[in-house]
Amino acid sequence: MRLRIAHSTSYHYDPPATGVIQILRMTPGSHDGQYVAEWQVDVSTDSRLDVHQDAFGNVTHVLTHGPIAELTINIDGLIETHDTGGVLRGTDERFPPSLFLRSTSLTEVNPAMATFSRELRSESEDDVLGFLHALMMQINEHMTFDEDPTNSGTSAVEAFGLKRGVCQDYAHIFIACARSGGVPARFVAGHFLRSDGMVNQQAGHAWAEAFVPDLGWVGFDPANGICTTDAHARVAIGLDYLGAAPVRGTRYGGGMETLSVAVRVEQAGRQIQSQS
Repeated sequence: MRLRIAHSTSYHYDPPATGVIQILRMTPGSHDGQYVAEWQVDVSTDSRLDVHQDAFGNVTHVLTHGPIAELTINIDGLIETHDTGGVLRGTDERFPPSLFLRSTSLTEVNPAMATFSRELRSESEDDVLGFLHALMMQINEHMTFDEDPTNSGTSAVEAFGLKRGVCQDYAHIFIACARSGGVPARFVAGHFLRSDGMVNQQAGHAWAEAFVPDLGWVGFDPANGICTTDAHARVAIGLDYLGAAPVRGTRYGGGMETLSVAVRVEQAGRQIQSQS
């Protein structure tokens, strides 16, 4: 499948900030399930943009700018994807899977979540893949998709208690419970082609990958209740959202900061209904 992806992030600072530093993790890499045919990063101002790779192998751009009132980061690209049944192949793995058993403040479990995970794990016994599929479906049933009650700093424990959240929260809960069950898991930031034909989205997508012995890393999308397919475009990974966030940084000075994000994901070469 050929996916055309556009991602725009705009900041308005009032009064202007005296300086801005942003780390962009918005450039995907190629592997057996996806090939990056075209990709471009444009910044609205004459900013310095240095390219690096972080510890996990994510492509990062470090943006620095002096006094500024407006900043827009535009991404446009074309990715060719292939359905691998959710199994990841051909990626640059820099750490052993055991690293992804490490808990973070966003992926800790409370007693209720630990019990939830333990009961599912005992039902699957030595079937790790079966445990992960059951975990994904149980989280999908437990949660209601709702953009209002959570934010980028909401933890898995908080979202699990609310029983509401967005794809990031679903992924954090899955990761926390998988690790609690002894299975390495990590956060994935990317994009998703919706099956309902709506191409305009308010943000990128998030899911998780878990390590299955004799199979490797497998993608699980608990927000949609499916393993990853050719509708998923993988961009960055981390222990949690903070390590894979599309844009993360800081500003100096200034007053109120306003952020707006617009994402468009469509199948290239097809006319798809647009959400007004």
